Amino acid sequence: MASPPCGHGNFDSGLEIKTRSVEQTLIPLVSQITTLINHKDRPKKSERTLVAIHRVGQAVNAAVGRFVAVGEAIAAENHELKDEMGHACFEARRAGDAIAQLTDVGRAAPDAHVTVFSDRTGMVKAARLLLSSVTKVLVLADRIVIKQIVASRNKVLVTLDHLERVSTFQEFVQIFSQFGNEMVEFAHLTGDRQNDLKDEKKKAKMAAARAVLEKCTMMLLTASKTCLRHPDCESARINKDGVFQRMRCALEQVIEIVTEARSGGENKVLPPSVSSGIRDYKASVECLRDHLYASPPDGVGRRLEALVERTEDFTDSAYTGHEQRQAILGMCQLARQDARQLLHAWTQASVHAGEATDDLEVAIAKSCQSVGELGRELHKVAVGRALDTLRVHGEHSPLRALKAAGGEGNLEAVAQHSRTLTEQKEQLVENCRLLCHVSGTEPLEITCSHAEETFHVIGPQIISATQTLALHPSSKIAKENLEVFCEAWESQLGDMALLVREINDVFEGKRGDKRPYLSLPRPGKHSANMKTNKAVKLDAEEQSSMAKLGLELRLLSSDVDAEVDKWEEQEHEVVRHSQSLASMAYNMHLFTRGEGLLKTTLDLFHQAEVVSEEGLQLTSSLQVFCTQLVGEEKSCVMCEVDKLAAMCQQLQTEVRTPAQGKTATFQKVDSSIQKTRAVLTVVANLLPVCNKLNRKHKSEGSSLGSPQDWRERRDASTPVHDSDDDFGVKSFERHMAGLNLLESN
Repeated sequence: MASPPCGHGNFDSGLEIKTRSVEQTLIPLVSQITTLINHKDRPKKSERTLVAIHRVGQAVNAAVGRFVAVGEAIAAENHELKDEMGHACFEARRAGDAIAQLTDVGRAAPDAHVTVFSDRTGMVKAARLLLSSVTKVLVLADRIVIKQIVASRNKVLVTLDHLERVSTFQEFVQIFSQFGNEMVEFAHLTGDRQNDLKDEKKKAKMAAARAVLEKCTMMLLTASKTCLRHPDCESARINKDGVFQRMRCALEQVIEIVTEARSGGENKVLPPSVSSGIRDYKASVECLRDHLYASPPDGVGRRLEALVERTEDFTDSAYTGHEQRQAILGMCQLARQDARQLLHAWTQASVHAGEATDDLEVAIAKSCQSVGELGRELHKVAVGRALDTLRVHGEHSPLRALKAAGGEGNLEAVAQHSRTLTEQKEQLVENCRLLCHVSGTEPLEITCSHAEETFHVIGPQIISATQTLALHPSSKIAKENLEVFCEAWESQLGDMALLVREINDVFEGKRGDKRPYLSLPRPGKHSANMKTNKAVKLDAEEQSSMAKLGLELRLLSSDVDAEVDKWEEQEHEVVRHSQSLASMAYNMHLFTRGEGLLKTTLDLFHQAEVVSEEGLQLTSSLQVFCTQLVGEEKSCVMCEVDKLAAMCQQLQTEVRTPAQGKTATFQKVDSSIQKTRAVLTVVANLLPVCNKLNRKHKSEGSSLGSPQDWRERRDASTPVHDSDDDFGVKSFERHMAGLNLLESN
């Protein structure tokens, strides 16, 4: 049977990996350990294979030795981690030595039947220990980065306290210079961390907090200068206090994300959105066909009512037009009606048919369609209103009026224009709230919430800065301060325009992909080989639609395994390549279930590309096999071999073709799995035919030759340097060298 990666043991280190850099560093190690563990114990080995096995063991041990040296150096510099790091390094070195000994086949007698992994249990134990200890070293090294960020934050906070208490310009200039340098260091550390985080929600929160710190730094400069120039001005003090408070909150949010500390309650919990409500409702509806014998599905009605309740943010808004409000209410009523029909159809199917009926399928489709249309209408309303608001506010009329009134010292005009700005602020805040409902992804919801908070805070700060200028109309510093806050408002309007575009792109399936970035260990020159497509995971709905294809792959991998087991010559290259294909297909099956080592679409595409390459190698082996066939036997097999080659080429072309946007990426996933299924189908059909012909020729005394014989014939016309890497020694050494990039930190 095809086995999942590391099928002879679960290599879970027990440590949750939070960053891409640690994960990507471990992938080659997991891959090579899987190769060693899944290698079958066979009675005979070719000399070349024995050398390859020996080289793998030595390569592992040497790479671990270099890696451990770096870990020990880190331990020497960080006494609080010395014991933990020392133990992890000791375990890693012990595991590397064990693997080297277990793969040291040079001690076997030349005429003996060599059993490569005579101690299979020992190999599994050593491999598990190696992966666990290396992961521990990497996670401990990652804690050093967290420690650096916390220490940097602490320095910023101390300097921030000093800045808040200064009383002279000379002292302020000196401390602010120090503050600027510390903020630059903090920005670099947190920027690397943000890009390295695996959790997209945490990444979005980090981006929001860093944006606050970036914009507030300039505000802090001018607000503090204004307060120093006009120490008795209440509006100037309010303006400055608001900036300091916001910076402290942002610094605290960064540390909560980095250290995963529980929030003290200040961070706002996002309310459930319409988008998430629609996803939940559709999921509950789709589940009805599989739960005909369960209790009545009350959850469907509750989820729909919760969804309808969330639409009240749209219908209760004073800015929503009458026609739009009526359209939304009508769609909610239609969704309720379809839900009632759905529950009736479910009851009939569960009582009378005992299985999903056509009426139930139609009712499910109608319910999903009605809430889908509701979602489209709400999206149109939210995006349309946001675009209209941005067009009006893009003229910045209230800002210009406030600047003029403040410069003239006209407090009455300032109060009047402040009311206008406050109204615009409320409108923008509500727009952000509606956009949050239809954003479609949790990271975008966080960005919408950040925009909402920014407008909510900067609006009053602009007013306080204007009041200060109106009280001191000849003050250049007060005028400069107002300009800075107005620029922040305009900048947030620009950010909101980009946000609307991104929400629209997600809705239409056009969202652009970005290159991933790893901050620890630093990828160095290897980053040039990174793919440009964004690595994404399938959501529950996509996994559900992939389930059938995944199951077919699972069954085909079992068929191939069953046919492979019937071969007497388990060393045969046809058998070896077929086994690899079955194992890869099993991995892809696990991906459709959200399990296994393939976590993202990029992992899947890489696996599919390896399937195509392995399939082409099988094609080459089958062509050599066919050279000793004649007549109808040969034409029959060659026809299928040609078909296999064409399918592998198609699969290779498919996975190497870029896919932009969520819809295109999902279609590429679907196509890659289907083409892999086609490859496995041909292999499953070829194996019994080839096995039968092989046995026939052997029984007739005209054997097709031993695997070693025809492999050597093939190698006579093929460069031998590739065959030395049968077990990925060169690849493994290259990837394990990446572990030593910790040294650069």
